[in-house]
Amino acid sequence: MSFDSIISVEHVFKSVTDSSGTLDILRDIDFALAARETVAIVGASGSGKSTLLSIIAGLDTPSRGTVRLAGQDLFAMDEDQRAQLRAQKVGFVFQSFQLLGNLTALENVMLPLELANRRDARQAASAMLARVGLSERLGHYPKVLSGGEQQRVALARAFVVQPAVLLADEPTGSLDFATGEKVMALMFELNREQGTTLVLVTHDTAIATRCDRRITIEAGRVLSLAEAS
Repeated sequence: MSFDSIISVEHVFKSVTDSSGTLDILRDIDFALAARETVAIVGASGSGKSTLLSIIAGLDTPSRGTVRLAGQDLFAMDEDQRAQLRAQKVGFVFQSFQLLGNLTALENVMLPLELANRRDARQAASAMLARVGLSERLGHYPKVLSGGEQQRVALARAFVVQPAVLLADEPTGSLDFATGEKVMALMFELNREQGTTLVLVTHDTAIATRCDRRITIEAGRVLSLAEAS
């Protein structure tokens, strides 16, 4: 793997065993991603895309293989060390937004900054919410925000820490087409501004073609790894 890789996935396998036998979810996944690269992971439901994203994040463990994030072997670390590295290097955007319902938009975006002991948490969170067009929604709770507004809060929370890597799992899956288009345009714009490496799981071919590369997963294997077109 290249030494400039921000992410190296090295011969990763994932299997689960229950009373019905062993299921191979991922089989010998091997690729590297450069800093600032945008990559779409595509494939049918059940192909292993979300499991691969969870392993890249260190939230799930492979049965075999290695993942290096910013040169560090995730699975040579314990859970606390992985969590610390994620807090420093990784942002997340999910289909279901994952906002905390008892916190306002501002408090949701402040949270990762407060966990990092940032003294400017309120100022930085307010500025990022303004950047995503929500300066009038700072004190609103998620339940009174539209789906598109909730996803923009989630984008603000992910980008406010200026992560080296952003992992997004079907970020427009809960949104209508027009709102999803606006959210994706904003995500790519923020990504360019911050120079983040974006790894995006999607079923949407139009979204995938906006990325630098597309990794197609089929039955747990990399079927193709090519420049998107």
